[in-house]
Amino acid sequence: MKQTSIIITFLLSLLLTACVNKQADGKVVTVTIEPQRYFAEKIAGDKFKINCVVPAGQSPETYDPTPRQMIQVGNSLAYLQIGYIGFEQAWMDKIRENNPKLKFFDTSKGMNLLVDTEEDGHDHDHDADAGEEHHHHHHGGVDPHIWSSISGARVIAKNTLDAFIVLDPDNTDYFQQNYNLLVEEIDQTEAEIKRLLDPLTDRTFIIYHPALTYFANEFHLTQLCIEMDGKEPSPAQLKQLVETARTHNARVVFIQQEFDRKNAELIAKETGCKLTVINPLDYHWAKEMIHITKALADGQTH
Repeated sequence: MKQTSIIITFLLSLLLTACVNKQADGKVVTVTIEPQRYFAEKIAGDKFKINCVVPAGQSPETYDPTPRQMIQVGNSLAYLQIGYIGFEQAWMDKIRENNPKLKFFDTSKGMNLLVDTEEDGHDHDHDADAGEEHHHHHHGGVDPHIWSSISGARVIAKNTLDAFIVLDPDNTDYFQQNYNLLVEEIDQTEAEIKRLLDPLTDRTFIIYHPALTYFANEFHLTQLCIEMDGKEPSPAQLKQLVETARTHNARVVFIQQEFDRKNAELIAKETGCKLTVINPLDYHWAKEMIHITKALADGQTH
């Protein structure tokens, strides 16, 4: 009898735990990358738990989720997409198919998107609406790195606020207050970036993967890319890049932690540029934006 009582108690405990977990899962919202989690947690406060699919140190262009992560996505109330990142291009249809009740929000909605034109090292305006053209792959298509800019941060923050209000309208004032604080932080970050960049005369930088296109466009910088259409550059392309960098008096070579350093180190040596490791995918968005800007400012005196 005592053993039966223990078993019943154990089963009730499991059932209670499952119910609690189900309730908690109902307040989970999933995002794709860490900078999104930063914005979402700032606005959500204690009203939602934010689940990020692509872990720190992994490339969202090529990452494949684990079965456990797919379960976590399925247990979420909603998915906030970043827009056109490789992971979403590859997996979003399957996620939608497997989770018909999951709500989806596009945080790039309303952003003035740019077309990725890595061939010439520059990027140009693209007037496609974020909610319409879902067939593009990143390379040669829409540049997805909207979070690496002030305007992109504002768009993501506003779309995230709108999503939370739809999901939990009773806490609209709470979300709005948190959003206002985040906007203040974004404004302060912009002011500091301008303060650091305004004195610069040499405004060209080199980067392995073109993650700072929107940033460069916003602050009148020139971004030269080592990676060519998602591939390692040929010796002839490297030679051309070095010549272009010298012509534009580039002072800094950026390398992201998830990419190979070999070509970046070679170009830094050939051009006399300072090699700096950056992480545009860092959770601490404002801190990383200032880190990138300071590297450009420091390169001026290098």
